[in-house]
Amino acid sequence: MESTETTPLRAVALVCTLSPSPKPSSSLLLAEQTMTALAEHGVVGDTIRIADHDVKTGISTDLGDGDAWPQIRDTILGADILVLSTPIWLGHPSSIAQKVMERLNAEISETDDEGRMLTYGKVAAVCVVGNEDGAHKVSADLFQGLNDAGFSLAPNAVTYWVGEAMQHTDYQDLDKTPEKTAATTKTLAANTAHLARRLKANPYPPS
Repeated sequence: MESTETTPLRAVALVCTLSPSPKPSSSLLLAEQTMTALAEHGVVGDTIRIADHDVKTGISTDLGDGDAWPQIRDTILGADILVLSTPIWLGHPSSIAQKVMERLNAEISETDDEGRMLTYGKVAAVCVVGNEDGAHKVSADLFQGLNDAGFSLAPNAVTYWVGEAMQHTDYQDLDKTPEKTAATTKTLAANTAHLARRLKANPYPPS
């Protein structure tokens, strides 16, 4: 049997910036740094900027009429790890992050032949950036929703950076990544990959 320490893993990062490409994005930067950290643990994958796709508003797996979510959902279901990256706006996750969570809500009613949600065994992590305090509140909101939708969370499953209040510096404007954020990203990657490998080798029991 292949060692769980070397089992290949796939990840997908959903970047929930309000800005479409090619506009620079701090949420994209932190997501890419997280994917790089995961790669050090044998994880490969994709980064999807949701604003570049026509994801419809709703709570179904497929809303038809050009809805881009079904293809994104296939990528999520084909991955072992989901990274959700969002800015803070008015103390909350972005409206796009909320839209993603609403689409993930549909997974609650999607189960396998043994009654397990299709997201069982998949591990989620969160990236948060902003110019005011609120990273803990935002991650708490997303953690609860991700858990409801069937994802597991490793210890320290969030990395974040928030700038000084009442200022205008973005994460992407920094000359270098702060040591604390880099260390937190590294821990997130190690713990998330570890848990994903354990769950891949030992799935949750039937419901």
